[in-house]
Amino acid sequence: MAFCWLTVFIVLLLLEICTVNLVSIWFAIGAFVSFFAAFFTDNVIIQMVVFIIISGLTLFVTKPFVKRVKSKKIMTNLDRVIGMEAIVTEDISKLHVGEVKVDGKRWSAKSNENISKGEIVEVEKIDGVKLIVKKKED
Repeated sequence: MAFCWLTVFIVLLLLEICTVNLVSIWFAIGAFVSFFAAFFTDNVIIQMVVFIIISGLTLFVTKPFVKRVKSKKIMTNLDRVIGMEAIVTEDISKLHVGEVKVDGKRWSAKSNENISKGEIVEVEKIDGVKLIVKKKED
């Protein structure tokens, strides 16, 4: 039975390697521990219980850490303008897309408020190829 657990471990490990997300690593660890448990007992039920408990424990213990690591947003070059100040080069209104200059580049910009040319704004986010801006609060 030990070689069955070794086979399960290898299959789960290969599945984990082939996927981008963590999907089966916890079960691979459970199968690996059950592989060693098979050397101490021939009882398949005990081996299955070891597999379930170890898989559950590793999932329970590591899932919050993995979730925190995976949720980190990787900033791109475009994202760096978020939070920066920009100067309005064409009037912006709720119904009219204007233009701002930020980081030496001109961008189309939208806002929920009327903003005149020459005012300083803050970039809130990027929506497609347009910046969403708001008036800079002093």
